[in-house]
Amino acid sequence: MRYLVLIFLHFFVFEFSQAQLNKIEFREFTLDNGLHVILHRDNSTPIVAVSVMYHVGSKNENPDRTGFAHFFEHLLFEGSENIERGQFDKYVEKAGGTLNANTSFDRTYYFEILPSNQLELGLWLESERMLHAKVDNVGIETQRQVVKEERRQRVDNQPYGTFLEEIIKRAYKVHPYRWPIIGYMEHLDAAQEKDYKNFYADFYVPNNAIVSIAGDIDYEVAEALVRKYFNDIPKGKKPIYRPNIVEPPLGGEVRDTIYDNIQLPGVFMAYRIPEQGTEDFYAVSMLGTLLSQGQSSRLQKALVDEQQKAVAVGNFPLDLEDPGIAIAYCIVSMGTDVKAAEDAITAEIDRVRKEPISEEEFQKLRNQVENDFVSANSRVAGIAESLANYKMYLGDANLINTELQRYLAVTKEDIMRVANKYYTPDNRVVLHYLPKPATP
Repeated sequence: MRYLVLIFLHFFVFEFSQAQLNKIEFREFTLDNGLHVILHRDNSTPIVAVSVMYHVGSKNENPDRTGFAHFFEHLLFEGSENIERGQFDKYVEKAGGTLNANTSFDRTYYFEILPSNQLELGLWLESERMLHAKVDNVGIETQRQVVKEERRQRVDNQPYGTFLEEIIKRAYKVHPYRWPIIGYMEHLDAAQEKDYKNFYADFYVPNNAIVSIAGDIDYEVAEALVRKYFNDIPKGKKPIYRPNIVEPPLGGEVRDTIYDNIQLPGVFMAYRIPEQGTEDFYAVSMLGTLLSQGQSSRLQKALVDEQQKAVAVGNFPLDLEDPGIAIAYCIVSMGTDVKAAEDAITAEIDRVRKEPISEEEFQKLRNQVENDFVSANSRVAGIAESLANYKMYLGDANLINTELQRYLAVTKEDIMRVANKYYTPDNRVVLHYLPKPATP
């Protein structure tokens, strides 16, 4: 009976996913200044997502001036020649919309979600950000303090908040992924106004950006508005800096201990993995889902439910433009030895390396991947970002319709193979986070 129920659930999920994974139609074109534009029409609700993705992240920075990409995520809300300081957000809020931005190792992304009759407002705002942004000492000093406070809250004073920073500086020796996205405060303090102006001139140019619009639009009207606001923005004057640095092999396991303001110990392990878009990356990504997605995942069941050695566990790959890392972690339960918790994680990874995945578990894994795709593209905001991501990183926006097949082409044997290839002791960084010793 249980087997029949599983078959029924599989076909129900498959049919539901197929119904939801309708082909996403879009149009794309490139302006003479190099700006690439992607448009997707969805007239089901009267909203529109207006986004601009710049191909600049922390890896494009000067090693002596880290944190610039993230700093600009803040600075470019200051205003422009035609937008008074502090008014950028208010234009969107008064129109009934929302806005935000985020930065990664590889790119910086800005977006507004607006009523569809405010499409022109979003395009005007983003064109002002690209051409006329206020990059001056007033905004720089203001945002310096904002970024410092963000670092204090999210990194320095957050339990385990430094784990990614501590991992990447051990996992990378020469590649610019080795410094944190938020950068080092001494670099931001040392930077002068001219440094920020140069960064803006180098990277915030149309030939380094993708405009992606999704929602209740008319294609012809949207294209005309894009051309109106972006066509005359001049192309960058010099080639975009793209680091071409190959990180050498790790050369053996790296271990360290970090003392932090925490109550429970933590284990953080990073394994070197290939870049996104490669065959092995899809298998590594599915391995991460197998290990840690959902209450019935392997790490959750073994370490939290059965052995009670951890209160929280996880495993996730960083999908980066260059070879990245997959991170496995656990927050150790009270009274459990931190090394015992580490050994328990390793044992679950070794199971994947040595024992074939059952057909039942593999089918569940495939269903989870399908469901993730449905969720990611269930809103126009997600579609706009996905289209830009696929075009920027992999050169093909249509992967929004076809990439799922790359995941579903992964076999059980592929997952076992990448576990043996990448999840090995000599290819990892292991950090033990321990509570700081009590002081008198």
